Amino acid sequence: MISLISPSKAQQRIAGNIRERRLLMKLTQEGLAERSGVPLATLRKFEQKGAISLESLLKLLMVVGGLEEIIGVLKPSKPNFTSIDEVLRDTNSITRKRGRKK
Repeated sequence: MISLISPSKAQQRIAGNIRERRLLMKLTQEGLAERSGVPLATLRKFEQKGAISLESLLKLLMVVGGLEEIIGVLKPSKPNFTSIDEVLRDTNSITRKRGRKK
């Protein structure tokens, strides 16, 4: 699937959405930082520029909500079969994939 949004634009949108959730909860930046364990400076930088580590983003999502949804969206989809023949063809074509050794 090709995305028509750049990574930097996605970061800004995610930061904006988290900020909106924070405001809906009537939390200050200081309050969210304290509840999540994310340093206030990190939260401010995130809301301004969208830059944050994955761990800090997940901590914020634990407080403002959305963590379970993110996990669900990233779950690989299972193929939908309409016949046993499709299942047999699919299991025969499975190959193990390994990363390259550096």
